[in-house]
Amino acid sequence: MKYNFDTVIDRHNTNSVKYDDLQARWGRTDLLPMWVADADMASCPIVIDKLKERLEYPVLGYSLEPEGWRSAIQAWLSRRYHWKIEKEELMFIPGIVRGIAFILVHFCKPGDKVAMLSPVYMPFFDVPKAYDIEVVQRPLKLVDGRYEVDFELLDRDTRDAKFFILSNPHNPGGRVWTPGELRRMAEICSKNNCIVISDEIHADLTLPGHVHTPFASVSNTARDNSISFLSPSKAFNIPDLTSSYVVIPNKEIRRSFERFMTGGEFNIGYLFAYLAVEAAYTPEGEEWLNEFLQYIQANIDYAVDCIHRNIPGIVPMRPEASFLIFLDCRGLGLDADGINRLFVEDARLALNDGRSFGPGGEGFMRMNVACPRATLEKALKNLAKAVSDFNK
Repeated sequence: MKYNFDTVIDRHNTNSVKYDDLQARWGRTDLLPMWVADADMASCPIVIDKLKERLEYPVLGYSLEPEGWRSAIQAWLSRRYHWKIEKEELMFIPGIVRGIAFILVHFCKPGDKVAMLSPVYMPFFDVPKAYDIEVVQRPLKLVDGRYEVDFELLDRDTRDAKFFILSNPHNPGGRVWTPGELRRMAEICSKNNCIVISDEIHADLTLPGHVHTPFASVSNTARDNSISFLSPSKAFNIPDLTSSYVVIPNKEIRRSFERFMTGGEFNIGYLFAYLAVEAAYTPEGEEWLNEFLQYIQANIDYAVDCIHRNIPGIVPMRPEASFLIFLDCRGLGLDADGINRLFVEDARLALNDGRSFGPGGEGFMRMNVACPRATLEKALKNLAKAVSDFNK
């Protein structure tokens, strides 16, 4: 490999949420953190170089949107996903969770409903609840270690919902939804006058052998009834740059949202967010990403094999996208609190409790394997010993 992902970087005392928030969340600092979805490797070097180059110029005054920002996104989406979009369909968003909040605040009123499939990324239900919007959650079907959609329930839940919030690819399960599944979702939601919000932040982390399909690309029905959020933040390990954007092909929806965003100046981007997108979406950035994905795939293969061989009672859900593995720990015979105690007190690991992802997450833990192999080996060794001692 041209790039080195094995270097262990000490992230303590850098105001890292993943490392420096352990005391506040777990009441201790001796845990190996494998929770927050950022990577422990160095961020994409072409992005770092671009920011350094700009900082050589000594004035950081107010900046305009760079001319190349929209064309860089257009080229990336076309090259990676064969998705053709128009420049006017794009808008800067200061983070996808904020973007979803802006959509809900603008288009919903208290008492309206939003639907979603769970378990799912927790802000999907935390954000609407904060604005007194009712959340309708239905657990996905777990079939042979892989999540599937119950379309009859989806039809029922979206009949009186204003929005359906989709995780595409799915977090925490790592499912890459097929074009057929997405088309069926689009047809159901369009029939029920329910707009689809598609969070596609993990799209660029689609693993070798799988193909991400943008929701809006599967049909005219999906295109005209969707709002898609994307960002290079996860794949290029630059989440603190809040370099997100939204694609809204429907002119009526877009113009209404633009008026709201422009009125509050919410869609004015940041200098380094713009530059990060332009740098990440270059051939150099793509080369780095492809190697990063190979490394992540190897880590996933190693973790899945190690757990199957050495850690009875835990079944890993093999992701098709992302560096997150959802661990089915129900075979340990413990309740959710007991599972957490085993991971924290015995294995000294900080993972995301499956319950935090809503209904269907009970008995699961989410593990982040975007780390050097040595870190992953240590974590799995700790977990294997903890489970072995528990089973004695």
